[in-house]
Amino acid sequence: MFTASSEARDRATRIKRVLLGLLVANLAVVGAKFVIGLSSGSLALLGDGVHSAVDAMNNVLALAVTHIAARAPDEDHPYGHRKFETLGALAIVVFLSISGFELVKGAVQRLTIGAPALTLSRAELAVLVGTLAVNAVVAGYETRQGRRLASPLLLADASHTRADVFITVGVLTGLLFTQAGYTFVDPIVALLVAGVIVVLAYQIVRRSVPVLVDEHAYPAKVIRVSAEAVTGVVRAYHIRSRGAVDDAFAELTIAVDGTASVEVAHEIADAVEDRLRTELRFTDVVVHVEPC
Repeated sequence: MFTASSEARDRATRIKRVLLGLLVANLAVVGAKFVIGLSSGSLALLGDGVHSAVDAMNNVLALAVTHIAARAPDEDHPYGHRKFETLGALAIVVFLSISGFELVKGAVQRLTIGAPALTLSRAELAVLVGTLAVNAVVAGYETRQGRRLASPLLLADASHTRADVFITVGVLTGLLFTQAGYTFVDPIVALLVAGVIVVLAYQIVRRSVPVLVDEHAYPAKVIRVSAEAVTGVVRAYHIRSRGAVDDAFAELTIAVDGTASVEVAHEIADAVEDRLRTELRFTDVVVHVEPC
């Protein structure tokens, strides 16, 4: 019978707590950016608000995905549901692509027909700087929690939020230039924002695809060296692995002395499993024993 470990349940609970806190912070940032963007008429700032809105939507999506990913292995998913976290990370790319496309479309229109002068009061500027500070804190916190909990979803969302910090800096720069009369700077900044979104999307895909296509967790040589360091193992071969940190699986065959008893052979296999779980942090290890 498949059951979820207490460790897996605790991990899911911690991730949900992080996401709920981030959702509240992101909603506050979204509201501030849209209010300032509408009052100032800045396309780049409205695009930045859309980008932050995607952060909030990502948090909602991540909460649902985390609930699914925490489910215990079952008949249809004997290796568990952790890959749903990686799928959730890829879903972030979809939202980013939509917002990036709309941003480019609006920027090109403004460059073609011209852009109006933008205004930004001191109060609005202060609020925008405040949202920048909030995003910087959120990005750092989410990155630390993502690494501690080995969550690809938190790490992907943290990268998204971190990019938002640089985007907001660019928007502030664009607003300052347009207030000085250089109205063409705002749509150019919007295009730069879109470029950041493209880079971010690529980085998320680059991290997610290897997990989804079962790229090895460690090179076979690394696993072989670790297994052959166990006393009694003559050779390790037929090595396979898959997964990511804290959710990796390995299967290998070890050759032992043909004169060893079945009991001793099993003890050696158990020692290999323990070593790989401890040294390389595999979640599950299957060891086949062959005499030599």
